[in-house]
Amino acid sequence: MPIRLGVLAFVSGVGLLQWQADLPAMYPSLILLLLLSAVIVCWRSQNTLLNVISQYLFLILLFGSGFFWAAGMAHWRLADSLPTAWEGRDVRIIGVISSLPQENDRRIRFKFDVEQILTPQAHVPKRLSLSWYLHGAAGNENPELPVIKVGERWQITVRLKRPHSTANPYGFDYEAWALERNIRAVGYVRPVPDNQRLDVQAGGFLYWVALQRQQIQQRFNSILADRGYAGVLMTLATGDQRTIPSDQWQIFTRTGTNHLMAISGLHITLVASLTYMLAFALWRSSATLLLRLPARRAAVVAGLIVAFGYALLSGFAIPAQRAFFMLAVVAAAIWYGRIAAPSTVLAWALFLVILIDPWAVLSAGFWLSFGAIGIIMLVTVGRIGTMHWLTGWLRVQWAITLGLIPLLLALFQQVSLVSPFANAIAIPLVSLVVVPLTLLAVIPLFEFLLPLAHSVLSAVMWFLHWLNELPQPVWQQHIPPLWTIPVAIIGVVWLLLPGSLGLGFFSGFPARWLGIIALLPLFLVLPPKPQHGALWLTILDVGQGLAVVAQTQNHTLLFDSGPPLGDSDSGERIIMPFLRAQGIHKLDTMIISHADADHSGGTLSILDAMPVNTILSSLDKTHPISLAAQRTAMCVMNQSWQWDGVVFEVLHPAAQIYQNPNRKTNSSSCVLKITTSYGSVLIPADIDRNSEQMLLDSAYEKLPSTVLIAPHHGSLTSSSKDFVRQVNPTLTVFTVGYRNRFDHPRETVVNRYRKLGNTLLRSDWHGAILVRFDKSGLSVNSWRQVRPRYWQQRFPEDV
Repeated sequence: MPIRLGVLAFVSGVGLLQWQADLPAMYPSLILLLLLSAVIVCWRSQNTLLNVISQYLFLILLFGSGFFWAAGMAHWRLADSLPTAWEGRDVRIIGVISSLPQENDRRIRFKFDVEQILTPQAHVPKRLSLSWYLHGAAGNENPELPVIKVGERWQITVRLKRPHSTANPYGFDYEAWALERNIRAVGYVRPVPDNQRLDVQAGGFLYWVALQRQQIQQRFNSILADRGYAGVLMTLATGDQRTIPSDQWQIFTRTGTNHLMAISGLHITLVASLTYMLAFALWRSSATLLLRLPARRAAVVAGLIVAFGYALLSGFAIPAQRAFFMLAVVAAAIWYGRIAAPSTVLAWALFLVILIDPWAVLSAGFWLSFGAIGIIMLVTVGRIGTMHWLTGWLRVQWAITLGLIPLLLALFQQVSLVSPFANAIAIPLVSLVVVPLTLLAVIPLFEFLLPLAHSVLSAVMWFLHWLNELPQPVWQQHIPPLWTIPVAIIGVVWLLLPGSLGLGFFSGFPARWLGIIALLPLFLVLPPKPQHGALWLTILDVGQGLAVVAQTQNHTLLFDSGPPLGDSDSGERIIMPFLRAQGIHKLDTMIISHADADHSGGTLSILDAMPVNTILSSLDKTHPISLAAQRTAMCVMNQSWQWDGVVFEVLHPAAQIYQNPNRKTNSSSCVLKITTSYGSVLIPADIDRNSEQMLLDSAYEKLPSTVLIAPHHGSLTSSSKDFVRQVNPTLTVFTVGYRNRFDHPRETVVNRYRKLGNTLLRSDWHGAILVRFDKSGLSVNSWRQVRPRYWQQRFPEDV
């Protein structure tokens, strides 16, 4: 049986496990696998039919082995979890700083390996993600963050919680990301007097490697000072992609060159190849060395050792793993004098990557890395005849650009149209000039080469900036239906079958144009839309904040834009991916209820990324959002409009409230009522009890609603008994952050709604809430219910 087929069966089993809502029981499953193995052994005979059956059974065995290997790894990882009883409690621990610290003006973020727990009866997972915030102490007017280095042993007091992700359609799953990296709790360091450094360097090879990475970054930073692309060179040397500013990452993404701005397989292969040639030449020059070991074997060992060192220095990410394992398989073949087919080499690399990291199949880098290499092999390996190097180069660029379209649209809903031109210039300059100069500069003796590397990189960046400024550098669209992805991949393979030059559609292999037809569903099969009179409401999970998308047949409204999220915001990370995947290219109206950051934090990112016809808000005219928007208006009671048979009406505030310069932002919140023939929804933002009373006085008959988003996240300042009784919702949604510091929603408020007998949901427990009003009535789903995964925290179905 071909190795390639067996590896694909194993990887498919691993992939299936990552789609499961629950982990399987291990012992009965292992017994079944052992019985299947015994059947295969017993059926091995000279009978052709039985051999064929045994081969199919062996594939099933490999598939099951992959499934249960991943399940076993998951059971092992999930067993080391933070008990809920120890969430939010102070715990004293001793451990080692295990990752490069990420620092800004107010905090340091780092990974921490726990060695000892000092707090009696506490249980803490072995690996944590911690933040150390800047705290002012009494009498200290200029507090400073501690200086920490990788490998230091510290005694610290921490407050932890379990990893928790916002859960949204097409959004990033932090819980899966944390599980892959074995981060089983997150938290922060408490400002207590007994936090102290115990050792400047703990033992351990990996800690030493991480320390070298940190020292390289520090040297690069001191040499390049404030030069604009110092972070890129740090990334090329150490693989730490966090050193690249977000605006530069955006340029790399939009020009399709982001694969170059990290330690990729191409870079590791280049370094290994240069080492191989140098070692081969030096070894051949010594007769004594040749008598001990052939030059070819010695050069292979040298190249593999350097590749391993570079991969370790990079953090051993998936592209680096893939490149190193492929080199290791080739090295083994050369050592034993065997010829390994390129596809077999790729298959072994795929197997080894998945074996050590079953969660790699969840990573976009996994699919893009192996996909790109597979495409290159398809258009270069086994072709008859020779061609000019330029023709070969163009063919590879064309093939990668075309071949990755299905994956890029599925993963990111965008494809760079300027990628072939950008990579044609960037790949040779970065890989053959910038990377070698940067790696030489890692050696202190050659630090003088670093400014030269930066100069060459600056020229590349100028070209990329120019491409990014073109009218349409990126194609963006909806997420394709799942079935269109394999169909498109088959079409790509068909298009890239051998032709006379490997470039034309209609030359060489017959009917290659059929591949184009297979690609069309990616673009032409559009997402479903509400019918006339229907309303689709998505209450996004943005943590402690609010963002609601309302879709009618031909219009879209966004109510609030969520909070800032560290170095980014909800608009960039959550709202825009959702809108793009839904095929929404503009917002007809955006309502920003008030100025609080948890409701307006993502607005500027959305304005930068998407046309917005009108913004309604209660913001002052001098607010940055008001200044950035092209068309704004104040939201005022009795404003109303109708889209596709659905009525939108502003119920609050009254116009006179804007005459008070000292008005409170919460009490000025815009309140929106959306009414359909099938039900209605009331969105009162952060109004307080006084505002609720105003609504009872001015819009009493308009308040009853099918769905209510609880005012002010369920705080004690809102949801008065009279207001709750008059709205009388069938469904109440609390938009809150997991273990938020305000303790929202308050139990008193929750009980007030519970007494009405309505359904209660909260975004931190259930994720995004998907509400549809249509001919079938009201339907409600939560994203954690629609897409359950075994690594997610489990919460009650009702609050």
